[in-house]
Amino acid sequence: MRALVLGLAITNDAVVRQVQARGGKVTVLDDAPSDASRERALGLGLELHRTDEVDVATMLAAVDVVLPTPGMRISHPVLVSAAAAGVPVWSEFELAAEWDARPIVAVTGTNGKTTVTTLITSMLAASGRVVVDAGNNDLPLVDALDRRDVELFVVEASSFRLQFTERFRPVVGVWLNLSPDHLDWHPTMDHYAEAKFRIWANQRADDVAIANAEDDEVMQWAAKAPGRVVTYGLSVGDYRLSEGALKTPGGAVIVQVDDLAQQLPHELSNFLAAGAASLEAGASMDAVRSVLVDFRGLPHRVELVVDAGGVRWYDDSKATTPASVLAAVSGFDSAVLIAGGRNKGLDLGVLRPLSSRLRAVVAIGESGPMVASVFEGACPVVSAASMDEAVARAASLAQPGDAVVLSPGCASYDWYSNYNERGDDFVRAVRDLVGATDR
Repeated sequence: MRALVLGLAITNDAVVRQVQARGGKVTVLDDAPSDASRERALGLGLELHRTDEVDVATMLAAVDVVLPTPGMRISHPVLVSAAAAGVPVWSEFELAAEWDARPIVAVTGTNGKTTVTTLITSMLAASGRVVVDAGNNDLPLVDALDRRDVELFVVEASSFRLQFTERFRPVVGVWLNLSPDHLDWHPTMDHYAEAKFRIWANQRADDVAIANAEDDEVMQWAAKAPGRVVTYGLSVGDYRLSEGALKTPGGAVIVQVDDLAQQLPHELSNFLAAGAASLEAGASMDAVRSVLVDFRGLPHRVELVVDAGGVRWYDDSKATTPASVLAAVSGFDSAVLIAGGRNKGLDLGVLRPLSSRLRAVVAIGESGPMVASVFEGACPVVSAASMDEAVARAASLAQPGDAVVLSPGCASYDWYSNYNERGDDFVRAVRDLVGATDR
């Protein structure tokens, strides 16, 4: 394989190593090489070329495939030139399909991917299967292939990686939901949806396509899936919520809702998706049940920080789209919402119907004025210029029985380097406030 690699961060470092290990030849381009990427290239025995200092057409003529870093814009000139020249563009998922035939369970969707991937991995492992989760995390799928003991891979599949696949074929593919996101990368919603559909596109008749029965867009695409479609949902679906329990298509009880630590609607939906995927992939009912009963959630995803003075504080910093906010806040009867940040070009106006559940809104960050305008006249709105101020203002507005929810609906890059840092700062500010109040 002669590969032109674009960008050299964590995933493409693995891609280069794995191509080289299989006797391939690699050329690396980078738009703005950093000291770290140059050092990484040196360690791989490669020269790092600046994109604007080479003849791209000549390079494309000398390679079999282009391998972009995940998240590289589809409009990047090299990718456009590759398409025009007929040179395939692959993600690491397609490389994995080229190199390894072991089965894959994959999860995509706008929201909930990491939670569901984590649950499926735990459920299959608890069933005695040797599994590993890889892909959209710190372990690239191409590196996970080195684990020869692994029977099955559980893959979190972003649209960025799915976009550049031709043969990637999960034996169980889960599509959780579809709402506007990454429209700074995908030119249209249809383009975004088509990328998501790649999780099912190459399935065979005996593979399983798990679809959210309560998401109309997902169900429209499910009608085109070549595999066996299995649905889930709180009110409709093969796997469903019924009589206070999550149940299989045959009516067997997976788990009683009262036995779960997390019971918000979007949490139950994720549990159904994970349970459906795991059982269809061969997990045992006992394993699925035990994992769900023990699960306490992942950081920064409607995570309870503290219950103080009758007010519960939740960190939902991972919510970087309006759809995530809708899912989180819809689980509370009365809340103070802290929202805002760097908008990703999405319509925040869809949040206005939440006002009936909101005691007030604290608007923060670059999009603070936009958030304020969305809720103007519908519920009280105040602004804050820092996380400490946001927490203080939320505390002054909240009443016993309320939840205060940091669910920004926007990216964090105005004030923070990532959503984890934003969530950690919120947790610190809340604990500082509660500690000061206690004294």
